[in-house]
Amino acid sequence: MVDRLAALLDRFPITARVDPLGDGAPGAALWLLRDGAIALPGTGAWTGPGLLLQPRIEARDAVSPEAGAAWMRVRLLFEGGADSPLATALPGALWVSPDALPGSQGLLALLFEEAFDGRCGRTALIERLVEALLVQVLRQQMEAGALQGGLLAGMAHPRLRRALVAMHEAPAQPWSLETMADAAGMSRSAFADAFREAIGQTPGQYLQAWRIGLAQRALRRGRPLKLIADEVGYGSEAALSRAFKAHSGVSPRAWRQARVAGEAVA
Repeated sequence: MVDRLAALLDRFPITARVDPLGDGAPGAALWLLRDGAIALPGTGAWTGPGLLLQPRIEARDAVSPEAGAAWMRVRLLFEGGADSPLATALPGALWVSPDALPGSQGLLALLFEEAFDGRCGRTALIERLVEALLVQVLRQQMEAGALQGGLLAGMAHPRLRRALVAMHEAPAQPWSLETMADAAGMSRSAFADAFREAIGQTPGQYLQAWRIGLAQRALRRGRPLKLIADEVGYGSEAALSRAFKAHSGVSPRAWRQARVAGEAVA
């Protein structure tokens, strides 16, 4: 059976970090609510126990637990930041109740026990438990068909997911609409229509976004542009630069310089 998440999580992992509260905006976070209520103005309010996932930066500071609530915030680091394919595939706020994750009760019970007890080694254990739990959340979102539009909606489609996994695993392959459709076991027209309806992009637009996301990841690691071009399916530095600028609005060099400057300020 094809693992729909393997290539995504390998290239764009999510890392959990337990930081002291009040250390600044976390960017992305998972709130653990054992008792009481938590609210996100303009979105909703929820009563524990449960989890509130916030994968994108713009929603980071608005959460307000009620007085007396038992809660913990775990910072999430998405590879690629707010541009991570997984961060953009999820809604700005996602509430997950324990009964929404069948089979995960033991994991959730252990996570809440560690979060609210002062045991030694709890930080490392909480971080690993959160990372495991996030995989369960992604599974649940795909299997439930809970999302309308976007990557996870496409990954829930019984045929489109075959093409998506193939592109994720082999981005340098010379993909065409025909070879993508063949991977999905569909005709070109049916594939193009279903892809656009499920994901909100054409197959070509999605492939370019995936390749550029991989190129940005490699640039952050300081890899030479020529090697990156070969790895992500562009025949030359010039071809990658053109596609990169068309997608990102800046050249790879300017993007990397801005990234380095931003990290220096942070």
